[in-house]
Amino acid sequence: MKVGSRLLAEPGGGLVASRVAALAADIARVRDAGAEVVLVSSGAIACGWPRLKLKARPKNLPELQAAAAAGQSALMRAWEDALAAHGIVAAQVLLTHADVASRRRYLNARDAFDALLSLGAVPVVNENDTVAVAEIRYGDNDNLSADVATLIGADLLVLLTDIAGLYAADPRVDPKAKLIPVVRDIDREAAPVAGGSGSSVGTGGMITKIEAARKATGGGVEVVIADGRAPSTFSRVAAGESLGTRFIAVPAESRIAARKHWIAYTLKTEGTLTVDDGARTALASGTRSLLPSGVRTIAGAFRRGSAVRCVDAKGVEFARGLSAYDADDARKIAGKKSAEIEPTLGYTFGDALVHKDDLVLL
Repeated sequence: MKVGSRLLAEPGGGLVASRVAALAADIARVRDAGAEVVLVSSGAIACGWPRLKLKARPKNLPELQAAAAAGQSALMRAWEDALAAHGIVAAQVLLTHADVASRRRYLNARDAFDALLSLGAVPVVNENDTVAVAEIRYGDNDNLSADVATLIGADLLVLLTDIAGLYAADPRVDPKAKLIPVVRDIDREAAPVAGGSGSSVGTGGMITKIEAARKATGGGVEVVIADGRAPSTFSRVAAGESLGTRFIAVPAESRIAARKHWIAYTLKTEGTLTVDDGARTALASGTRSLLPSGVRTIAGAFRRGSAVRCVDAKGVEFARGLSAYDADDARKIAGKKSAEIEPTLGYTFGDALVHKDDLVLL
């Protein structure tokens, strides 16, 4: 379950205690039904800035980090007390994007979650805002929750917000807008109608929820966006009741293997490779590596092992992968045959610019 600041926070800062208590009771109901629960909770900054006697939610990064530091303990205390009322132990887990971008740390985090769940605790996850800077920030807990859901192999991710789900139009503008109950094709059914954030409290919006749904469903996790203000929404959704908008998980035979899902959806790309039509066609089989001969231009300053976008001549992204060469060397060998790599650079890391094992078709 992911719950955002707009549900938890008072407009003037601090938490709505009654809502925290209601959500904790709902978590207890889901656990009583036999499921394990991980909670991704925003709210540290909303708790922190009034404690620091700031007049409003700060906008610059250092003050946001300070507010997160001052508020995270208050946020955890609220969840600890609310869950303890149901005999549940809350366990704090703070993550940055760097923690999941490193494969070793990703696997270590998965082991920690497994241990906490096996011991009966509810992990309470938030971004580690105090140390996160632009390069390693998620910026919203929707995408963080999607990464956590795929990391632990969850069956269901419920994104609780202050709207009933995804609408065909903005319900704040069009009161006749219809709720979309089920989404099977995100690009066709969801992406065109997603809007931005409507709250000054949180950082997420419907766009980030759609991004999160794309990540999670690609890893086999069903996603539901639902109104967290309604009674017992989480437990009702977990029991199979049709509430909000449900995003159907990709069929098992179409899911991306765990490592390739990590490459495609967890890593942040640092460069772009533009390929010719021949390379685009060859890569479409899913069994070919991207050779330097098929690369026309290279953008970005990336290192060997960094994630890069692969785009066609029209600029449409169709694949992502890990570059076998850094950007400067990749520019030197772009358009050349594989046999020319070593004579050009004086060494080689293999014939491919992106090996097929490190390449994911989107």
